[in-house]
Amino acid sequence: MRRAPVLVATAALLMTVLSGCSTDGSAAASCQSPVTDGAAAKLVSVTGEAGSAPTVSFPTPLKSGTTQRSEILPGTGPGLVSGQQVKIELSVYNGTTGAVIDASKYDGTSATSFVLNDKTIKGLAEGLQCAQVGSRVAVVVTPDDAFGPQGGNDQIGVAATDALVFVIDVVKSYLPRADGAGQPVANGLPGVVLAADGTPGISVPSGAAPTKQQIGVLKKGTGRKVAEGDTVTVHYTGVLWSEKTVFDSSWAKNGPVQFLAADGSKTQGGIIPGFANALIGQTVGSQIVTVIPPNLAYGDTAQGSIPAGSTLIFVADILGTD
Repeated sequence: MRRAPVLVATAALLMTVLSGCSTDGSAAASCQSPVTDGAAAKLVSVTGEAGSAPTVSFPTPLKSGTTQRSEILPGTGPGLVSGQQVKIELSVYNGTTGAVIDASKYDGTSATSFVLNDKTIKGLAEGLQCAQVGSRVAVVVTPDDAFGPQGGNDQIGVAATDALVFVIDVVKSYLPRADGAGQPVANGLPGVVLAADGTPGISVPSGAAPTKQQIGVLKKGTGRKVAEGDTVTVHYTGVLWSEKTVFDSSWAKNGPVQFLAADGSKTQGGIIPGFANALIGQTVGSQIVTVIPPNLAYGDTAQGSIPAGSTLIFVADILGTD
């Protein structure tokens, strides 16, 4: 995975110290964004083509009582929703001084991925909701929606009263949840019932756990196949067969995660062999359920809340690949 530029590292740093839209334009226009167009955002002048470094100017100091967004260039892709993984290029400025805080390289290598959730600065996450893939937007973020009670950030030269000005190219989005067609599933696999937001509830069959891995496709997506070595974006829930309890879930963490689709016993940065087996060869948009015996999981070694010798169940939505 590519290294994030400083600000979304700062949005990662901003995450630590510093959204349902349809795919056509009319549906995106009807999306209920928490951030509206406004006078302050319209004062941000941006020239240049999407995908290239923008030329940006605005009067200083630029102040706003609310976080605002202005569309500079339209997009044609799906609108973004809260909790969705997104890939962007961005340039960020101090609204008081006009100084550049950080900027992508705009060379195809510096786009950064993150989730539109409460771990991202509020104004950035809300400012991107309902933006379309392919668009360029300007977002003016108030001090309260940037660092809140923290009162600025000395590390990047932002005072407590400084607004932030973002110019963002929405490069790519990942599915918010699996959207494939439902499939019949073989008897003996765990039952799966979905909540309204897509969170799976998993019913563990009675009886002894299987000794061989089982994989079932609950929804069949039409996207690209996951290849070994891909970085794959997934939403998942993991359950212990014996205890019938959830040991981990990205749904509970308010956002999908990215894994290297490779056997971690053979490839640095990979995942347990059984989970890699279950993901590789599946298509984006699919939802799968898999039962993984101990020899393809953590074996005789306890791992956090997972006891030694555990059979694991995963339900995973495959949302995109890189």
